[in-house]
Amino acid sequence: MCGIIGILGNHEAAPILVEALKRLEYRGYDSAGIATVHEGKIERRRAVGKLANLSDLLVHEPLAGKTGVGQTRWATHGAPSVTNAHPHKSGPVSVVHNGIIENFRELRAELAEKGYPHNTDTDTEPVALLCHSFMDAGKTPVEAAMATVDRLEGAFALCFMFDGEEDLLIAARKGAPLAIGYGDGEMFVGSDAIALAPMTHQITYLADGDRAVLSRVSVEIFDETGAQVQRERREIRMDSARIEKAGHKHFMAKEIAEQPTVISEALAYYLANDGAGIILPDPGIDFSAFDRITMVACGTAFYACYTAKYWFEQVARIPVEIDVASEFRYREPPVSANTLAIFVSQSGETADTLAALRYMKGKAKTILSVVNVAESSIARESDMALPILAGVEVGVASTKAFSCQLTVLALLALEAACARGEMSADTLATRLSELRTLPGLLTRALDLDETLNAVSNELSEAKDVLFLGRGMMFPLALEGALKLKEISYIHAEGYASGELKHGPIALIDSHTPVIVFAPHDALFDKTVSNMQEVMARGGKVLLVSDKKGLEVAREGVWQTVQMPEVPDLFAPILYAIPAQLIAYHTAVAKGTDVDQPRNLAKSVTVE
Repeated sequence: MCGIIGILGNHEAAPILVEALKRLEYRGYDSAGIATVHEGKIERRRAVGKLANLSDLLVHEPLAGKTGVGQTRWATHGAPSVTNAHPHKSGPVSVVHNGIIENFRELRAELAEKGYPHNTDTDTEPVALLCHSFMDAGKTPVEAAMATVDRLEGAFALCFMFDGEEDLLIAARKGAPLAIGYGDGEMFVGSDAIALAPMTHQITYLADGDRAVLSRVSVEIFDETGAQVQRERREIRMDSARIEKAGHKHFMAKEIAEQPTVISEALAYYLANDGAGIILPDPGIDFSAFDRITMVACGTAFYACYTAKYWFEQVARIPVEIDVASEFRYREPPVSANTLAIFVSQSGETADTLAALRYMKGKAKTILSVVNVAESSIARESDMALPILAGVEVGVASTKAFSCQLTVLALLALEAACARGEMSADTLATRLSELRTLPGLLTRALDLDETLNAVSNELSEAKDVLFLGRGMMFPLALEGALKLKEISYIHAEGYASGELKHGPIALIDSHTPVIVFAPHDALFDKTVSNMQEVMARGGKVLLVSDKKGLEVAREGVWQTVQMPEVPDLFAPILYAIPAQLIAYHTAVAKGTDVDQPRNLAKSVTVE
């Protein structure tokens, strides 16, 4: 959600800023802009829509200067427009901002009374106005920026730039992530390492509340009390190939295709050399010490938790509560002293999930996170963080991160079962052997691409689609519906098959496709009965099952997709492939923006 970049460089900043913003497109945006300082004065260029519009503008109205800031804006306060686009400027101050300033109305009213009226609808402009007012009162740029940050309430990552200061940037973060990059006589600020990767491999992640004063040769970091602090500088080498489409039309297609590889890498990381045991990073975790688990996440990660609830309860026999992060802490749930709290987030910066984690501190016995970014805020604030090892995921609609989350959570459930005496070593070895077959099964499922493409062309004409599943296929039905909604903009809903007759069956008609995920498992016959209820009312059924299932139940269905046979426990990981490919091909058929769907952001860093 929004992406910011700042450069104190040795070369013209404008093209470097635009290139860095391209690497932040995955975060979601609806306008973009850059500003530079040249011959002592700040100039800006801003455009609505894709970065190509900003690039076109810069061809006709170029910006000179080796110091600059830029932002891709995802609108929160104020519609997407050139006026509302970042960077914002007031007098000698220019600001880019990721997050939400909660007290912007009070600040705006206060500043208007002092003769600093607002010209935009955004919550960011008061930051520039306030800093301007402090400078007019005689403060230096550094003093003014620090005083401004002290007045702000909410979540933010900020970068300030000033007229006449071509060797100064000031950065600050509270809630939203921000990193400092080190170059040879250059310094950089970015929302994440992806933006900074082409320019530097030396990165410092600012801690919550930090402010940083940057020149080309140094950085001074202060904590929220104003005390100067040292933060670790890390060597991060990002595989640039992971941030390219590698011949695919979309990042989403590439990331779907990468799932056999990344799951193999995750299994190699967590399995013992003999393949018969699970190895967790230090300090490890003792599942016998807990009497319950609370799992919290948002969006697709929540559906990964929903699936894991079945695993933990069925194989480890431990009760699990799941909750969406945006509601969890507002319920003020009572927490048992022997609770394990698990937080799942691809970015590790999801604002609602981070807030829920902080609510659980001091209440839960142990806080465990499952994340894709090892240096993220959620990982750093957990007692233990488990990487999912999906690599960079650029597509807004999560695919490989979801399957890697499922894989790591499945391993955790198996570890919990053994620790609690619910699974023998021999059974564990069998389950792990089954897990190791998954990459090969996923590859076979990817071979269904053409079949699913043909089906999706017809689905693209639908206005509503229902997804059904029982047991562990129910959370996958929810995830399949979410994927279709996210990128094709077709209304879709996921239901437990048995709930169909309790209301949703009223939606069934000949124009409403119903997608049924039904491996031939213990619940197959019940799922087929629900499917028959749909067909009896003229519903069009797409049955996704294995050979055994289709032999029994294909008669009368609209379309079928034959999946490889898979052990029941791990079917959700395999069946994620058709769910994703259906959404992908439907969106392509409709001509929507697959990688950057409207109104969505990859990393939701505000509540």
